[in-house]
Amino acid sequence: MQAREISLPTLRRLPVYLHYLTSIREERKNISATAIAAYFGINDVQVRKDLGVVSGTGRPRTGYVVEELIAQIRDCLCCKSDTKAVLVGVGNIGKALLSYSGFADYGLKIVAAFDTDSRLMGSYINGKPIYSVSELERVCKEENASLGIIAVPVAYAQTICDKLVFSGIKAIWNFAPAILKKPEGVLIENENLASSLAILSRHLGESANE
Repeated sequence: MQAREISLPTLRRLPVYLHYLTSIREERKNISATAIAAYFGINDVQVRKDLGVVSGTGRPRTGYVVEELIAQIRDCLCCKSDTKAVLVGVGNIGKALLSYSGFADYGLKIVAAFDTDSRLMGSYINGKPIYSVSELERVCKEENASLGIIAVPVAYAQTICDKLVFSGIKAIWNFAPAILKKPEGVLIENENLASSLAILSRHLGESANE
């Protein structure tokens, strides 16, 4: 099946819609684009455009069938099959990611974690085994992992990125504040916490001056 064309902003909103729809699936069978828009405080036209990527138009007077819409969004986001991931860096961020159970809703399964701290070797966090970084290639290939999560200090981020790519990883979720170099065919999504904080701080500063 040919991949559907979808804009990055829409791709970022769809998981948010999915989380909301999943939370109300026990309460209601149908929902309109207007109701979804009202919940998020956005334009209903935008919601219809976003949902148009994964579904037809809602039915008159009844809107979308919640269960059908959940299935359609999950299908669009490739949530039906598990994407196996490995995480490198079992510090505060790494431990939080390993402990989060919500990734399963989006088809992500962290199968192993890696660190250089020998005290962590052989232990588990939320059922996920922790290995030495030296075992990264072996475990990635044995588990058939395709996504790598980087949660190491910035000084080690590029080295870990290179190791992940060498181990066959095709997509990287990077939590280190570093611009990583990678070969063609590998996608990196940067989660820059400092940038997000800067935006929030700027907003607070402007609000204080009003």
